[in-house]
Amino acid sequence: MRRGTGSFSSVTAAFFTAGLSTFATLYSVQPILPLFSHTFHLTPLQSSFSLSGSTITMALGMLLTSPLSDVYGRKIIMSSSLFLASIFTILCALMNSWEGIIFMRILTGLSLSGVVSVAMTYLTEEIDPTVLSLSIGLYISGNTIGGFLGRIITSILSNIFSWNVSLMVVGFFSFFSSILFLYLLPISKNFKSQPFIFENLLRNFILQCQDSILSKLFLIGFILMGGFITIFNYIGYRLVIDPFDLNQGMLGFLSVVYLIGVYTSPKAGMLTEKYHRIFILHIALLLMVIGILITEWNQLLLVIIGLVFFAGGFFAAHSVVSSWVGYRSKLSRSGSLSFYLFFYYLGSSFFGSVGGYFWFFGGWLGISIFVMSLLIISFWLTIKLK
Repeated sequence: MRRGTGSFSSVTAAFFTAGLSTFATLYSVQPILPLFSHTFHLTPLQSSFSLSGSTITMALGMLLTSPLSDVYGRKIIMSSSLFLASIFTILCALMNSWEGIIFMRILTGLSLSGVVSVAMTYLTEEIDPTVLSLSIGLYISGNTIGGFLGRIITSILSNIFSWNVSLMVVGFFSFFSSILFLYLLPISKNFKSQPFIFENLLRNFILQCQDSILSKLFLIGFILMGGFITIFNYIGYRLVIDPFDLNQGMLGFLSVVYLIGVYTSPKAGMLTEKYHRIFILHIALLLMVIGILITEWNQLLLVIIGLVFFAGGFFAAHSVVSSWVGYRSKLSRSGSLSFYLFFYYLGSSFFGSVGGYFWFFGGWLGISIFVMSLLIISFWLTIKLK
């Protein structure tokens, strides 16, 4: 599909809708982690399980849903996943125990794996390679807006009503988005069904991890997403205490910083056509470092500016690395992208929870040092990519 055609526009709209639904559902709990801590008497680490539980099952589920899409087709797997995730989110809103919430969030993450693992595969198969980076950047932009909407909806509604009402609204929003996605997305034209053979999946995983470039890209994704989630998991805890003292509703408006990804994701994709990917990655990592340093000031405006720098750099880096994985793949683009996203969301689960220890022992300075260390490792890995 070439840019400017009706089919390209339809696919763009469909995946923008899928991004809205997927990431609104996935990250809707992030701004209400402090509220969970207060309601259920949890530590920040325990409260973070409502998000990390979803991301780890999503990461594991991608190892299965991607090969299933090779058998049954991309559209049916993605559509089914969106509908299931919306249903589990609605059921989560009806839970009144922490164990019930975690269980439903685990099922939600497992369902969403069918969208996240297959979306980029569909794009690499159906979109003209000359505009693939742009297409992936636009898809990530949809993810960004979805994450923003999910966070701000739950923040505002939980402050006015309750967390149950806020998640119920997100669940129904996701359900109607699923219907729209099913209507808009064209059937794959370049898809060829392949049998699911577990031995092949395991062999591909080993072979791609042995690739000198792919293995480093997987690790960069693992680290970058871990650092990103750590910052935004615990920034809420910092801003509800002195000297900021923000309420739950005000925290939701902080999610506006995610919208910078709508610009930086496709922009980074286009810049890779002019400059080397490593150069763009270094610029993105530098923006993240600058952002963390700015957040150390105890002034709300500076904290917000720092988060904008950090988020903008992150989304640019993710756009470059994910498209690089698609280009580099020699065995299976579907497998390569799924393995990348597996490590990507595994990093979210792992570092998002580990960050709780740094918050407990070092506060925001501890979080900053932890994430800065991760970015230094990422910078070293990008140099090795040469």
